[in-house]
Amino acid sequence: MAAYSEADQGKMTVYYDGECPICSIEIGHYRRCRGSGAVEFVDIADAAIVPPHDLARDVALARFHVRNPDGSLVSGAAGFVTLWRHLPGWRWLGRIASNRVILRGLEWGYLRFLPIRSLVSHFVRRVRDRRAG
Repeated sequence: MAAYSEADQGKMTVYYDGECPICSIEIGHYRRCRGSGAVEFVDIADAAIVPPHDLARDVALARFHVRNPDGSLVSGAAGFVTLWRHLPGWRWLGRIASNRVILRGLEWGYLRFLPIRSLVSHFVRRVRDRRAG
């Protein structure tokens, strides 16, 4: 198994489920954004990746997680907001979404989405496969 550095100082780390087509599409978009070179994207679904000691694979696969350069770990809507604040083209949204009330609303929506994520992923996968051919 490939070891992954838990504390790559100076870099933000995004843990995502590479087997989820929604997650893969979104992460693909973020990877193309200006400033993404300072972000390490880790597909935690990859069995060759050893998860960090403080983030079990099943927990990481169930919810979006971001590790800040200082080592702190955030998840859910706060993880997205953290990533947005880091990417120059998304900072405006990150600043707005950092508002306590807005962040609480985003987390509420995220928690409502998680139970249907596999159903939506199945639909996205079918559409993608049909387009491919």
